Amino acid sequence: MIFHYAGKYNGDENSLPYKEHNPNAIPFKEPKDMKKYSLIANLGCVLIMIVLVIPFLLMGIKYIPNSKIQMVAGGICGGLSMFPHELLHAVCFKKDVYMYNDLIHGLMFVVGTEDMSKARFIFMCLCPNLILGIIPYILFLIFPQFVGVGLFGIICIGTGFGDYLNIYNSIRQMPKNSKTYLCGMHSYWYMYCLLYTSPSPRD
Repeated sequence: MIFHYAGKYNGDENSLPYKEHNPNAIPFKEPKDMKKYSLIANLGCVLIMIVLVIPFLLMGIKYIPNSKIQMVAGGICGGLSMFPHELLHAVCFKKDVYMYNDLIHGLMFVVGTEDMSKARFIFMCLCPNLILGIIPYILFLIFPQFVGVGLFGIICIGTGFGDYLNIYNSIRQMPKNSKTYLCGMHSYWYMYCLLYTSPSPRD
């Protein structure tokens, strides 16, 4: 990974890193309007957090009254998880990756234009949600007295809803042996065929 902090995002997609498109590249079928995409992601975030809160309350209700410090710490850490979330995305890149922020709108994201296999793209999208969200939430389910950890996991799982949309799109749209890359705010895929050269016959 070659990390670059690009600073504040100016709202112009043309200012983001881009690459020459593969001749056979096909854009992901996803909302072109970023406002619509953000609305879907925000609604999904709220929905998934509501679902996760149900077992959280059922299992942790008796611990919550005596765990105020835990709850406050979990909430604060969850709210501050944006940077480590994007950093975990970034470490999944092998080449240049750029981090942008738009704190006025509560955005932080990374962009890298290198080609990725379907499996690596899914892992890149899932990585921060697994480490910061799913694993802490599972720990809470095993040890419900750690309600702060559970709250932290709920927040981190919920805020990754946009990543789950990317995973869904890649599973549904990318064929076997295809590759994907980012260009601006959008993802593209193309078929990647390995060329095998037959070994020369021995003399």
